[in-house]
Amino acid sequence: MPVLQQRRASMQHDPSLGAPGAARELTSLTRGATALGREVVDISGFLQALDARSRSQLSTLTEVGKATENVAAANARVSADIRDVAQGAEEASAQVEASIGTLARSGTAARELARWVKSVHAENDAVEEMLGAVKTSNGQIASIASQVNILAVNAKIEAARAGDAGRGFAIVAEAINELSQQTGAAVQAISATVARMSDWIEALNSGALHTSQEAETVLSGAEAADAALSEIRERMGTLQSATARIAMDMDRASSAVEELRPTVAGLQGSVGEVTRGVDEASRRCERLVDGSEAILQHAVAIGGTGEDAAMITQVKELALRVSQSFEAALEAGRISGAALFDSDYKPVPGTDPQQMLTAFTSLTDTLLPPIQEPVLSQDPRIVFCAAVDRNGYLPTHNRKFSQPQGSDPVWNAANSRNRRIFDDRVGLKAGRNTRPFLLQVYRRDMGGGNFVMMKDLSAPITVRGKHWGGLRLAYRF
Repeated sequence: MPVLQQRRASMQHDPSLGAPGAARELTSLTRGATALGREVVDISGFLQALDARSRSQLSTLTEVGKATENVAAANARVSADIRDVAQGAEEASAQVEASIGTLARSGTAARELARWVKSVHAENDAVEEMLGAVKTSNGQIASIASQVNILAVNAKIEAARAGDAGRGFAIVAEAINELSQQTGAAVQAISATVARMSDWIEALNSGALHTSQEAETVLSGAEAADAALSEIRERMGTLQSATARIAMDMDRASSAVEELRPTVAGLQGSVGEVTRGVDEASRRCERLVDGSEAILQHAVAIGGTGEDAAMITQVKELALRVSQSFEAALEAGRISGAALFDSDYKPVPGTDPQQMLTAFTSLTDTLLPPIQEPVLSQDPRIVFCAAVDRNGYLPTHNRKFSQPQGSDPVWNAANSRNRRIFDDRVGLKAGRNTRPFLLQVYRRDMGGGNFVMMKDLSAPITVRGKHWGGLRLAYRF
């Protein structure tokens, strides 16, 4: 970096500093770069969290926007349905009113029919009385005719006894006899006619009575139907009023939604701008992290020392030991070059988080623990020591992080970290770095929103001049 080179040149040409002064300046620069990296990473972590929240809010607002559109569409459909219901209620109310009018007219006709039937029944009673009187008179006439007939027979007998003197009387008696017989025949005919008329009147009375009862039933049904239709009319009126109120409420709701839509759209746009700004700031912070790491690299390269000097020396030695063990395995024929650099990661069935196997996993399970495990007890700040390949694949972890997976994915993520691919920024840079060492600062998520600042120191692992990956040494500040 130009600034660092200028600083180094000024220290080299400043006789007042001397060798001890230059060393102190470089050490101060190294520590300053480390502190800068820590602060920048902390800010970057904050921005990442803010970015996540902004994206979550943007996603929520997007869903709110969609929901607003859906509500507007639903309101439009409901308003149309309410208008249809109101129109249907109005038509039904008109039909009910027409039915009530028709039923009222039917009730009036039924009542008039009942009154007419009652009057017919009363008139029939009078006719029956008259027919009874006719029967009585006819009986009396029949009795008189019978008596006259007897008298005529007696007169004929007396006339026969008188001989020629009673011949005129006999003619009169014969005429009276014929008249009495004719009267008897007429009386019988009248009796038959009166009997038939009585039957007719009785049948008419029976029919009138049945008709009267039917009319009463119709009238009762009409009154019940009239009451029911009146209740229906009242409820239809209530329904019309309710639909009118609902229509007004829906209109107000639609207006409110229409007013809300531009507000939501504007808020969505604002949050989108904030999200883009935070994303850009996060990217710039990552570049600052890269810059602070580069400053530290250069400061150490020109002789700067600091609290990480011993760790840097150790990680370089450990990486060299791993390289040597891999080369020895190749020379002994324990593995081929293609297998050692295998990147065909095969998922382990039933693992969560997903674990992977490669052609070299069994070899690293044998070679790496003797190199990685003793480091953990050398300094209480050290959290883990593990080798990763160029893609962030970590085949063999420390034993405390290599527990068999259980049924809880959260527990597995913390305790079964071997055979996993860590392709985050820190993991990939550690695996792909080819400089003598790489010191990174990152925030380790401890759960519950708590983070711990960590240092990740790595050195490249090479096998016969070919870059295999890196050895990671993570420790606390």
